[in-house]
Amino acid sequence: MIPAIDTASVPAPEHTAAQENPPALIKKIGGMTYIVRVHFSTTSKETFSDKVKRLLRNEVRQLMEQEAAGE
Repeated sequence: MIPAIDTASVPAPEHTAAQENPPALIKKIGGMTYIVRVHFSTTSKETFSDKVKRLLRNEVRQLMEQEAAGE
């Protein structure tokens, strides 16, 4: 069971309908409970899939450059 967390000290984001119940990831590690709230930009031009593909391409490029440099 996750203990109640006082959110009174957490500043509220700008109010929009999508932020009424933003998704949250809750993970307890040791005696600490972490809550990570997720939000998506409404002005982004990149889809989630595009972002993941871009991140993977960059990661592969970095690995290949490290391998070529002999690291």
